[in-house]
Amino acid sequence: MKIKQLMLSTVSAGALLSIGTVVANADTTVTVKSGDTVSKLASANNTTVDAIVNANHLQNGGNLIFVDQSLDIPGANGTQSTQAAQPAQQAAPVQQTQQAAPVQQAAQPAQQQTVQAQPAQQAATTQTTQAAAPAASTGDSSAQAWIAARESGGSYTAQNGQYYGKYQLSLDKLGGDLSPQHQEAVATQYAVSRYGSWAGAQAAWQSQGWW
Repeated sequence: MKIKQLMLSTVSAGALLSIGTVVANADTTVTVKSGDTVSKLASANNTTVDAIVNANHLQNGGNLIFVDQSLDIPGANGTQSTQAAQPAQQAAPVQQTQQAAPVQQAAQPAQQQTVQAQPAQQAATTQTTQAAAPAASTGDSSAQAWIAARESGGSYTAQNGQYYGKYQLSLDKLGGDLSPQHQEAVATQYAVSRYGSWAGAQAAWQSQGWW
């Protein structure tokens, strides 16, 4: 009876040892992560490059593998495989962040160009405004002041019937805008278009008593 028990214990121990050996040497499937190579996977899983190449029928000696590709690792230790996969998973976000950085940096010059374009637009607006008002010479400025003094004493609100303002322009010429700026612009345009200049308008006023 004791002999049978001893034999059963020996067989059970052998079976457990065999199971442990199978588990230790069992194949493991890993998913290729960014930065993985066959050599790195072989080293991390205590196996060889040739074993991985043969188990997965890899071409080019295993030099070409792809991210998210599933590979059978012969005789791999599951715990080691998990530990080896973690650095690859952690490395992936770092690579993505490094790739995203140039995009953000490239966007900054575009923003700077937009800011730099604003002074150019402002300068163009200033030039357009300056071009709209004819430049008055010293003689024209004197003639303009001379006419204003004769017409209204220099008052922008003086009115005589249908004539209004500093230069006593007709209300229809002012078009309802009685502001000093509009009066100056309309008067200058009228003087230049009708008499060629403020000096010409003064000469006409002196000749006929109005302009």
